[in-house]
Amino acid sequence: MAELRLQELTAQTIVAARNLALKPGQADFLQPETYVHSEQDLDPAGSWPRVVLDGDHVVGYVMGTFDPDATEEFLKAALWRVHVEADAQGAGVGRFAVKALAEEARRRGFQRLTVVWAPGEAGPEAFFQAVGFEVVGETPYGEKLGALSI
Repeated sequence: MAELRLQELTAQTIVAARNLALKPGQADFLQPETYVHSEQDLDPAGSWPRVVLDGDHVVGYVMGTFDPDATEEFLKAALWRVHVEADAQGAGVGRFAVKALAEEARRRGFQRLTVVWAPGEAGPEAFFQAVGFEVVGETPYGEKLGALSI
């Protein structure tokens, strides 16, 4: 991998981000039920979508949300999505994206970043734990709630 860098999501990169090829079974874990039901409560102004580039090639996508006034604590500074191209998984792309989001959260004055995921064999639990998230609870839909102290 060349040097990874972040870029704001643009009209030029959105198609590449949407077309990232995932490993078999991973698409089932892209949107936890909790997020489906919480999406309408998000302030669009707090959205933080970025692509991860390796040279000029989009290899990942990360979307966070920041809302200090959110009614739910887990929505104040949250990792909403992280997708990494199947061929780039295991090369540090996801770790790079999560670290960048955590740095942005810290810059905005937050002390923790949260994420929700559904448990399952092809799910992201091992990844989230490997980058430092600790399970701090469970959602009403049986999903894991993780937190990363920043």
